[in-house]
Amino acid sequence: MTVVVRETSETNIRCELTRGSGRANVATGQPFLDHMLVAFSRYSGLDLTLQATGDLQHHLIEDVAICLGAAIAALLPATAARYGDRSIPMDEALVHCALDLGGRPFYRPLPSTLYDHFMRSLSDNAKATLHLRVLRGTDRHHIVEAAFKALGLAVREAFVDSGAVFSTKGSVALRVEER
Repeated sequence: MTVVVRETSETNIRCELTRGSGRANVATGQPFLDHMLVAFSRYSGLDLTLQATGDLQHHLIEDVAICLGAAIAALLPATAARYGDRSIPMDEALVHCALDLGGRPFYRPLPSTLYDHFMRSLSDNAKATLHLRVLRGTDRHHIVEAAFKALGLAVREAFVDSGAVFSTKGSVALRVEER
């Protein structure tokens, strides 16, 4: 289990992430965000317990993404498959997610200001390359929900323990030492 706690003057967040069966217990005070996090958990197969409070919706969404991203990075097995690629159709929306959990953050955006910021913050803190492509769709709810589900399935795929390190560099270690 990985536990990430973030406390600022704007937010207070506790995120627990475990490899499991996709169970979620989420309370952020933002019903749509809760719904997206539960969907992510279910589709990723990761158990998520997340409690969060915040002053503004923007701060809350950003800081939840920071915590979830950090938890994903910490929980990733060294011999994970690393890559995931999934598309989700949801009514008129069709969203594709391509993901590399290999330690290099990069993000290709969504057409939703708040949830674009969520995905960028998650990508940065998971140290993930995350491409989300909206292939079709007009309803932002459907687009964002399809993106969270596609992300969840891509994470599930990337978390598969392959027994091998998927890098021509071999195992990569990064250590920060304080002096």
